[in-house]
Amino acid sequence: MNLKKAFGLTVAVAAGIAGLSLSQVGAQQKAQLEFVTTSLQPFADYFNPLVERYNAGNPSQNLKWTDLPQAAIQQKVLTGIASGNSPDAVQMNNTQILELAQQGALQPLNTLLDKKVLDVYQKSALAAFTFDGKVYGLPDYASPRIVLFNTEILKKAGLDPTDLPRTQGGIIAWAKTIREKTGAFGFSPLIDSANLLKVFQEEGLPVLSNDRKKAVFNSPAHVALLNRYIALRKADVFPEDTMKGIGAAFNLYTAGKLGICVVGITFIPRLEKDAINIFKTTVIGPSPIAAGQVVQASTFAYAVPTGTKDPKASAALAAWLTNDAQQLAFAKRVGTVFPTTLKAARDPYFGSGKGSSNLTDLGRYVGSITMRNAKELTPIVPNASTLNKAVKDNVEAAIFGQKTAKEALDAMVAVWNANL
Repeated sequence: MNLKKAFGLTVAVAAGIAGLSLSQVGAQQKAQLEFVTTSLQPFADYFNPLVERYNAGNPSQNLKWTDLPQAAIQQKVLTGIASGNSPDAVQMNNTQILELAQQGALQPLNTLLDKKVLDVYQKSALAAFTFDGKVYGLPDYASPRIVLFNTEILKKAGLDPTDLPRTQGGIIAWAKTIREKTGAFGFSPLIDSANLLKVFQEEGLPVLSNDRKKAVFNSPAHVALLNRYIALRKADVFPEDTMKGIGAAFNLYTAGKLGICVVGITFIPRLEKDAINIFKTTVIGPSPIAAGQVVQASTFAYAVPTGTKDPKASAALAAWLTNDAQQLAFAKRVGTVFPTTLKAARDPYFGSGKGSSNLTDLGRYVGSITMRNAKELTPIVPNASTLNKAVKDNVEAAIFGQKTAKEALDAMVAVWNANL
């Protein structure tokens, strides 16, 4: 018996003793990689073939896909680090990524990848995951905001659904008319918690000083803007549930109790599923562009935890998951998200849908218009949980009359500057 056959027999005997097949032994000898997504199980028909393609093209590796709810993602990373079994690439939003980066739980990717790899992404998208000059996430997709209009409510208010307002001032004027003429709430502004800071930026008002070391959102201009929303709440133009966030606003819209609703474009399929009658009466407009010439787009990215067995292989996996081809294919499969790479974002698919009677197709076209001015506006700051709680508590106190706008903003800024 030659040595090659003897070795094969030895492996077979060892495998039999361990209760393993030869194919299982082969799999154990491969490098095991795992990537984790956030609540994307409905798109298993995209991810399962993706895994198969990766494994076919990388015979020395075995890739595994795990999908988790957003609330479980950070714990997955921390538990993996503690157990010595970190997943290789984890998809999260920028708040989650920055919190973990500040805990030392993520690898800086610009030390693991060539600059030419990082150059494929839109600069504004990459900046959302950059802290202290280090890149901690490779942007995967963005979801811009759009505006839903209930045409039945508009008509009752004497408003023309074919001539939608394109500014925040125009939406507020329509909201007042809707409340006055129909009794329905006009709109639900996204000013809850840290969303107020995004509104400031959309209106051209800074949140941080140029050196990013001080909070500056208590100027007279900031006070005046918050006072505008306080006055609207006192006039009962928008509901108390506004302070519960975008989900509460969407629920009111699906119940036919809200004339105008600002949501992420990903809410369109939910609208069709949850409230088909409202879906049929809805028209869509782009998120209004204010003085800041920028609008919020929620952006996700893949990060690489510390403690992965091969950091360079993990970073290469994150780059592969977010390359032009993958982002374009995923965006087309979902239909309501947009790529964050330069090349994929230019694909003509995203400009299609103009004039379509299909609300999802029309939403894609409207979203493509919004994306020209869209970026993730969540401030990149340390101690984000503490800072955002200060904003939440104080903006609610101002909206409900427990503090003046100036008192609330001064209190927020004091907490921020003590923690920055």
